[in-house]
Amino acid sequence: MKTKNFELYNEKRKILIVDDEEINRALLENILSEKYETISATNGLEALDIIKKEGDNISLVLLDIMMPELDGISVLRILRSKVNIDEIPVIVLTSDVEAEELSLELGAVDFISKPYPPKEIINARIKRTIELYYDRKLINYTERDVLTGLYNMQYFYQYVLYMDQKYDDEMDAIVLDIHHFHILNERFGKKYCDKLLKKVATNLKMIASNKEGIVCRREADTFLLYIKHKNGYEDILEEINSTDENVRFRMGVYQCVDKKLEIEQRFDRAKHACNMIRDSLTKHIMIYDKKIYEEELFEENLIDSFKKALENEEFLVYYQPKFNVSKDVPYLNSAEALVRWNHPKIGLVSPGIFIPLFERNGLIEQLDHYVWKKVAKDMKEWMEKYNFVVPVSVNVSRIDMYNQNLVQVFKDIILENNIDSSNILLEITESAYADDEAQIIKMVNELRDEGFKIEMDDFGTGYSSLSMIARLPIDVLKIDRSFVKNASIYPSDIKVLEVIIDIAKYLDVPVIAEGVETKEQVEFIKNLGCDIIQGFYFSKPIQKEEYEKFIIDRKNSLC
Repeated sequence: MKTKNFELYNEKRKILIVDDEEINRALLENILSEKYETISATNGLEALDIIKKEGDNISLVLLDIMMPELDGISVLRILRSKVNIDEIPVIVLTSDVEAEELSLELGAVDFISKPYPPKEIINARIKRTIELYYDRKLINYTERDVLTGLYNMQYFYQYVLYMDQKYDDEMDAIVLDIHHFHILNERFGKKYCDKLLKKVATNLKMIASNKEGIVCRREADTFLLYIKHKNGYEDILEEINSTDENVRFRMGVYQCVDKKLEIEQRFDRAKHACNMIRDSLTKHIMIYDKKIYEEELFEENLIDSFKKALENEEFLVYYQPKFNVSKDVPYLNSAEALVRWNHPKIGLVSPGIFIPLFERNGLIEQLDHYVWKKVAKDMKEWMEKYNFVVPVSVNVSRIDMYNQNLVQVFKDIILENNIDSSNILLEITESAYADDEAQIIKMVNELRDEGFKIEMDDFGTGYSSLSMIARLPIDVLKIDRSFVKNASIYPSDIKVLEVIIDIAKYLDVPVIAEGVETKEQVEFIKNLGCDIIQGFYFSKPIQKEEYEKFIIDRKNSLC
């Protein structure tokens, strides 16, 4: 059945006959012409030219050993050195028994002796050789990446397992990425990038061979390399970097892998190390070490604890007051809601750790909603207790801004707690506007239409152009704390502060300076024309009960 299917699919396969004797070529052509298409070459050089042009259109080469200009042994050596054509099967035509052993070592798959045996034997050997060749090609199509010819991930993992079982050597798992590959695609096009990936694959295949390892293409621009352990990887990166001057690579390495780990976990560790230098322009190699492992475990623990933390209300809302300093006596203007995590086993977890983590994995949206509801509930309580409240700003992450139901979420929150939308200030970082300006502006306008005030947080960090600022719908500018901190050190930061305050005046919106810690900074910022200040000078972030004292004092000052 297998033979029948093979014949149906493989009618008129192309066979190259290479022999300097015309009578030998004519004899073979006569035997084969009924079932196969034949082409001929009279010497090795001519044969190589034909193979170069035809490539894998050739299903078999019948190769004479003794020829002028370039003999059969030399042709075999050249074929085996060419990556793209080294799998085309070769049957050697020879009467020299001693040449058979060398031919086998160089990749010949069979022999047809001279003088030729009966045509039935020749046809049987040729048919079987071509059948095995195409069976192998079909297997290759399933186990190899179509574009690069490297193993696909599934088969790569199987070969890694085989190597682990066969060898006792220490092994390294390596992940290689092309820096900003999507930008290369946009700049130079798919054809250029496909060619680039093929070049990278060819180089990696050679490296893997030299280092007694294997390589695969995992996805898009990501390659996996499994090699015997070595010290230093600059030579590998240098060899890859020679691919194209427009391209930079980054490499993550998990050295001396723990073979008890699942293979996928080993390369996940290498990938994690690689991702840590995703945005670096100077560091190109990162080694996965114990510290990274411990950080990874810690982060996984936080992620696993997140759902229960929400249910158990482990996330605490702290309030940091903002003071208006335009009068002789500063007074409470508003506050910023900040979240802290009181983990039952770890204790207080820094927001500098869990907030970036949740931003990366999307959990930040659930946390933001939790904080908004807590703040609204607190404001409702203050209204009931004191019949007085000051506005509170809450953080709105860039992920939130893509939620098409965001406006309704806020409307439901204020309706449920019977508070006014003008008392909820929505802090959106300047960088969020740069992601998708049109989408963000659309959402901001919808929120403002419902009475919410918009604070642009971290202003001055360099994402927005002046022309963009003029178009943005905002109600408050908030100066990034770094400018306040560095103003006494770098005169240029003073100039930036002056420009930001001038922009706020031009837009006719108030400006808030955060991170103010000393009396000198208060006076300095005030003299520049900034009237609202937030920072440790007035108060650190504090829990609800302590913040209530500021609310009471402010209410009493108005009586």
